[in-house]
Amino acid sequence: MHHKSSKFANAIHSTKGFTLIELLVAIAILAIIAVMGWSGLDSIIRARQTLNRELEQSRGAQISFVQLENDCAHLVSESLLPRRENLRAFGQQLILIRTVYDDNQPTRLQVVAYRVQDGVFTRRESIATRDLKILDSYWQNAINGNDNMPVVKLQTDITVFQMRTWNNDENSWRVAGTDIATPQTVIPGAGKPGKEVPRKTGLEVTMQLAGQANPLLKIFLLGAA
Repeated sequence: MHHKSSKFANAIHSTKGFTLIELLVAIAILAIIAVMGWSGLDSIIRARQTLNRELEQSRGAQISFVQLENDCAHLVSESLLPRRENLRAFGQQLILIRTVYDDNQPTRLQVVAYRVQDGVFTRRESIATRDLKILDSYWQNAINGNDNMPVVKLQTDITVFQMRTWNNDENSWRVAGTDIATPQTVIPGAGKPGKEVPRKTGLEVTMQLAGQANPLLKIFLLGAA
């Protein structure tokens, strides 16, 4: 009887818990697993943030180019605005005059201004009008940068923005802005229109986004609508 009691006591003693060393080893293993899990989770979060940023950039670029294409397609024609400048691209700005067609409304004209400032691509538009004097004031204010037209942000994180225009008279691309000082150019509101204005039929836009290896490039036909 005493022999059986001794065996029972030894069994209880042998199963009463872990040793200190075993606990330390278990804690160390759990710590390693936790670090590995956190590292994996952190990588997933970073990858998701990068993906979201790229998707946002793609969305902004798509909206920008679709809006540009629509405005360029509705660039006012020579017949509606003879002997006047209808598009000016210079530096980080693009200003144009487009036609506006609304149901049960006569055709009107509208000044649209694009600009890149501090890496943000924006669009502004004036009220559509048939009064050329009012149109001239909208145009000149947009060029001078002192208009009060509402601003819509289209794209952020732009590091490079460049434009070229296709001039029919030269049959070649010209860096935007290099043809502003030509004697033939007539600016609405700056005097009496009388000379032929060189008409541009194409616009090339290059946009480099932060974090992207290659720039985005698109060519727009002017007055294609």
